[in-house]
Amino acid sequence: MLQTLVLLACIWVWHPSSINGATDSDDISALNVFYASMNSPAQLTNWNSSGGDPCGESWKGIICSGSSVTEIKLPGLGLNGTFGYQMDKLKSLVELDLSNNNLGGGNTLPYNLPPNLQRLNVAQNQFNGGMPYSISLMAALQYLNLAQNQFQGNLSDWFRPMVSLDTMDLSNNSFTGDLPESFSSLSNLTALYLQNNQFTGHIDVLSNLPLNNLNVANNRFSGAIPNQLQKINNIDTDGNSWSTEAAPTPVTNAPPSPGRRSNPGQRSGGRNINPSHSDGGSSGINGGVIAGIVIAVVVISAVIFFFLVKKKARKSSGEELHSQSQPFDSLAFDEIKEMKSIQTASAVDTAKIKSANNTTFQTAPFSLKPPPFDRQNKSFDEDDSVKTPVKKAKAVSIKTAVYSVADLQIATDNFSVDNLIGEGPHGRVYVAQFSDSKVLAVKKISSSSLINESSEYFIGLVSNIARLNHPNLSVLEGYCSEHGQHLLVYEFHKNGSLHDLLYLSDEHENHLTWNTRIKIALGTARALEYLHEVCSPSVIHRNFKSANILLDADLNPHLSDAGLESLIPCAEYQDKLSGYNAPEVCLSGHYSLKSDVYSFGVVMLELLTGRKPFDSSRSISEQSLVRWATPQLHDIDALDKMVDPELHGLYPGKSLSRFADVIALCVQPEPEFRPPMSEVVQALVRLVQRANMSKRVLSGEVQDGARRTNDGDTHDYMY
Repeated sequence: MLQTLVLLACIWVWHPSSINGATDSDDISALNVFYASMNSPAQLTNWNSSGGDPCGESWKGIICSGSSVTEIKLPGLGLNGTFGYQMDKLKSLVELDLSNNNLGGGNTLPYNLPPNLQRLNVAQNQFNGGMPYSISLMAALQYLNLAQNQFQGNLSDWFRPMVSLDTMDLSNNSFTGDLPESFSSLSNLTALYLQNNQFTGHIDVLSNLPLNNLNVANNRFSGAIPNQLQKINNIDTDGNSWSTEAAPTPVTNAPPSPGRRSNPGQRSGGRNINPSHSDGGSSGINGGVIAGIVIAVVVISAVIFFFLVKKKARKSSGEELHSQSQPFDSLAFDEIKEMKSIQTASAVDTAKIKSANNTTFQTAPFSLKPPPFDRQNKSFDEDDSVKTPVKKAKAVSIKTAVYSVADLQIATDNFSVDNLIGEGPHGRVYVAQFSDSKVLAVKKISSSSLINESSEYFIGLVSNIARLNHPNLSVLEGYCSEHGQHLLVYEFHKNGSLHDLLYLSDEHENHLTWNTRIKIALGTARALEYLHEVCSPSVIHRNFKSANILLDADLNPHLSDAGLESLIPCAEYQDKLSGYNAPEVCLSGHYSLKSDVYSFGVVMLELLTGRKPFDSSRSISEQSLVRWATPQLHDIDALDKMVDPELHGLYPGKSLSRFADVIALCVQPEPEFRPPMSEVVQALVRLVQRANMSKRVLSGEVQDGARRTNDGDTHDYMY
């Protein structure tokens, strides 16, 4: 009997699938969501949208090692839909091949990709937007193929950690901009395919890579092709605007050297520039050439003198524009621009830049008298969609701190991934710990977001943000404009965002009672009212969502990203806003004050239901929060069932009904029927006032329909 038990135990150790199933539960969950997000395709035999055993049941395209899914190979199966939102749970996945399908449907590649991939192939699909930041975190990635999709925008400068990358194919997309400096860190890259995009600038950053195959054809590259790259056997550089290098013109009777190539980008032989003249005529030709050179030197000198004078005048104007920033000479700028990494910027002499540690913070106190708003000449139903222009900074100092790149590098540990706390359409956000123990948040603006990358434009943007002053707006503590870097420094809120508290916190950490939710709604409504109806001209937020509502220690809301509406949002983020965007924005990309009102209504729905604006893990009828919730907002019984289970039934019934009425007004499909934010604020204030009146009248009794707990205790609610 004992021998039998030992034998069974050994069998269980070596074959755990015979008792508990072969696959890790996280892998099963991720594949379930993936399958549902692809609309449950029939060609994926044995797959399930709930449960199952991918390793033990031999799901199509799934390869396992032990209890972990290590490879997913599903090329050329006509799959559509998206990836779902739990792919990062596949911790053991080393290869993901979904090439030659119809995945994406015009959406971006998801951000939560498997973190330990060695091979990623999504070529020949329908993904658009930019390359997600999570790819840069895959330190083990050796093969990356994003070819023949609809990717667009600039490549972010975050390739430095990807030292294992051997092959990268970004061909046949719509990528733009210069190649990032961090390409130079791809020390193992042997094959690079960039053809048929819209890349610009030089390709010098590729000079020292161990490339055996390089294709940069049909882009907008310029400059000369580095000599190191011309030695590559398999290279294609056609279809670009390479510079023409002509041989020096001879000035003596000595014959010029033959066969100089006119275009270093062409591998075929160039034309011979040696003219066929007799010896007797050569001296006359040389004399004419000399005269031409003299004239050219005079003209070029005059042009250089003109631009030097103009540059000096512009420099003087820039100094008057902003007394806190001081330019550095062009030679130093060129040297800094050639640096391989921002980490080395701390070695640059920053004595001319005023350090935040030596700058007194001069934020203007909150004024009870806001900037004037002409209510007679401005109707809320008039054309309020005109984009607020960023005005150039006037010759006044901005009353906020100035930081240097070196200061912010030290405070963020060289912008370490460990300090990364958020990523949005305008750049990434890092937590910064300063030597005086002050903790702030640093937003590093991506170059692709700036319409005009000049320092003057950025200073104008900072000036506009610094003028925004409301207790429910996130405070701008300072900024940095140095060495081509543009950063904004904000106050840091330790409770994170409303999105984090709703969806990412543990059950015991979620302090969002009904009262707190109403407080958050009212505070953010007041912030939007200030932007829309107090600021002149009005400010359209354009990126209103729960992730941009930051909560302080007392769970008071502070709206972030206000004043950044003039920046170009990266296309890769547009789908992440789809659950918040009003119908007219989805159709035309047309933002207005009323589209902000719609987004506010969606956040109120999140507060009421605890659901995300779009959740692909739910049934099709419930994936869109607005579409699912709107028909039920005026149904008392249905409304009761919609409430976030985390409230455990502890909320006032009448308050809930009034809250739902406000939501219904905000999320109406026609923008002209949505109320201005001043009316939304008034409705929420009346909700609170009525609750307070009921509280005083009932004096300790269960008021305003407040729910009872199972043990009979009552809970007193303000709202």
